[in-house]
Amino acid sequence: MNSPLETEFEQAIARYQNGDAVEDLIPVFKDICDRAPKNSAAWTCLSWLYLLGDRPKSAHKAAHTAVKLTPQDPQAQVNLALAMLDIGKPGVRTHIERALEVMAYSDELREELERNCQDGLTRKPDWQNLKRVQNWLFA
Repeated sequence: MNSPLETEFEQAIARYQNGDAVEDLIPVFKDICDRAPKNSAAWTCLSWLYLLGDRPKSAHKAAHTAVKLTPQDPQAQVNLALAMLDIGKPGVRTHIERALEVMAYSDELREELERNCQDGLTRKPDWQNLKRVQNWLFA
């Protein structure tokens, strides 16, 4: 049985998938992260929302936490790389390479990452750094 926090997380994901505004969802995911600071998936989601909301410094902090908790999560690695590109930090290649390594062993994770990139470009069509990362990962 899911805990109330897990249920809240699942409901927040559903709200995102149903098109709720990024700015409405950020406080929800921030609250989940505050109450479950070791939940890598929540940190990954929060960093994605910050990226979509043009808050790269906040995205960097959240993605860094997600990567620290679960370094093998390719989405967390991609989010960190995107935040680094957005704020001009060096070291992006390392995170792209880590994502590629994991994707090489998991078609499921590769497909999920492809879907997430498409979703990001649907929500933010002029996101040049995501287009760059997408090209690095899938070209």
